[in-house]
Parts: sequence; structure tokens; C-alpha cells
Amino acid sequence: MYDFLTGIIKTIAVNYIGIDVNGVGFRVFTPNPYEYEQGDQTIIFTEQIVRDNEISLYGFKKVEDRNLFKKLLNVSGIGPKSALAIIAGGDRDGLVAAVENSQAAYLTKFPGIGSKTAQQIVLDLKGKLGDFTKDSPLPNELLANSAALDDALAALIALGFSAKDVSKIGKKLADAGQLKTDAYIQKGLKLLTK
Repeated sequence: MYDFLTGIIKTIAVNYIGIDVNGVGFRVFTPNPYEYEQGDQTIIFTEQIVRDNEISLYGFKKVEDRNLFKKLLNVSGIGPKSALAIIAGGDRDGLVAAVENSQAAYLTKFPGIGSKTAQQIVLDLKGKLGDFTKDSPLPNELLANSAALDDALAALIALGFSAKDVSKIGKKLADAGQLKTDAYIQKGLKLLTK
């Protein structure tokens, strides 16, 4: 399984890009291949899908988009192409709001999504998309404070705490002064497990 690829964009097609990673070319299906430029050095966060007759790579500019893709794939009736079409819309907040407010009609505007599938998306994902409402799971005011704090907050999210809860304690951790990453994590764990 590939987590990400770093390389140079060599080809851009209607539904995929070709990325050269140290002389090996990977075909990566993306929501919008034209957001890349030929010759650019880039990082693409990937998800590998293995089927009976093919192995495919799907790639995204942001980890959050890949995570949303994976959530969508867990919905009965949603395949990789449908999930890509939903993400290509670029309206993550609208998608989350539609799911949380049971507005299945909003979801039917995406290609390949009928009313039954839209209802299934709402049923399967309602209450599970809270972490996808912002481009970053970390609040903007914390992102530039210190690398140690940013790493600690990301580690707390990786441990399974919600981005919302981690954001709430982020200010308290920032007020603790300059600490090492592990000290921030320890303080964060104490605050989150109270």
C-alpha cells in the first residue's frame, strides 16, 4: 500500500495523471487532473484499490480529501468513480451539511448518484463527517506557532481524538510555552482524558 508519492507530473489526461517517481511512472486517478501542471514536482496522497482484474491508485492533493474518499467508499453503492466525482465538486462543507441535515436531494446532483444512493450516503455517513468541514484539522491560529506544537496536535488526532476536541485544547497547549513535542502530547492527553 502506498501512502503518498512524491515526483514530477509527466502526463495529464482526462481522469488521471502520470507521475514519475525516480524513473517509475505511476498512473494516478484524481478528482481533477487539471489542477496539476506538467513538469511540476508534487506530493500526492494515495489510496490503492485492488479488484479482481485491476489494481488502481487514486490520488489527492490533501490528506483530508483522501480520507473523505475512503469514507465514501464505505457506503454501499459507492465505487471509486462515484467517490471521485463527489470530491471533484470541491464543496466539502456543502457535502457535510447535506449529509448532516439529511438533504439527499443535494447529493443527487453528482454523476452516478441516484436518490437511493443519496439516501444511503446520508444513512451511512450522518454524524461521521465532522472532521471534514475544514481544509486542515488544526485551527489556523495554531498552525504557525511552533513545529513541536503542530506535530503534537497532529499526533493526538492520529491517536484517534477528534480534530474538534484537539482544537479545543490547542490554545491551552500553546499557552504552556515552548515545549518539546512529547511534552505537548503528554499535556494534551491529560486534557483530553479528563
